[in-house]
Amino acid sequence: MAFLKNISDPSTTDQELVESYKQSGSLETLGQLYQRYMELVYATCLKYLKDTETSKDAVMAIFEELVIKLKKHEVENFKGWLYTLSKNHCLMQLRSSKHLPTKELEEDRMQLTEDLHLNDVFEKESHLNGMEKCLETLADEQKKAIELFYLQGKCYKEISDQTGTEWNKVRSLIQNGRRNLKICMEKTAALEVRNAGL
Repeated sequence: MAFLKNISDPSTTDQELVESYKQSGSLETLGQLYQRYMELVYATCLKYLKDTETSKDAVMAIFEELVIKLKKHEVENFKGWLYTLSKNHCLMQLRSSKHLPTKELEEDRMQLTEDLHLNDVFEKESHLNGMEKCLETLADEQKKAIELFYLQGKCYKEISDQTGTEWNKVRSLIQNGRRNLKICMEKTAALEVRNAGL
């Protein structure tokens, strides 16, 4: 696919390109960065949208989102953050086409190895409903941290500043809250499956 051809300079790191774009606003710089991961973005879109042309359109639309959103967030792991942005775009598009309520789950400063597993339980509307119920079961501090991180797209530092909680404790609250939330949602889903079989 010609539109996925990678012509970026491999000697420059992702982080250097991110910082350069934030300082200069150069679309050429952003384009070099984006080209490195267009195949990942396209594959993600194809997985969810199931159509090649629609996925190609989504790749371009996600770049347009990136122009605005990358300036607003601190991104330590660009590949992971971009994956989440791409997935959210596709899920929002699918939900919009079904005229269902939407809730964006943008994850700023995402750490790929820690967070990708939780994304899987956010894929369906039924899981979103289950997530809202399970949020209520979390301890207040965990619930607040999860809401700020996943639903409002705050980074650890922003949450720390807003709540007055130390950065390391914020990280711990999010990790523990995420684990408890996932366990609750999996139990809820299993119960729904059992009830449906009755």
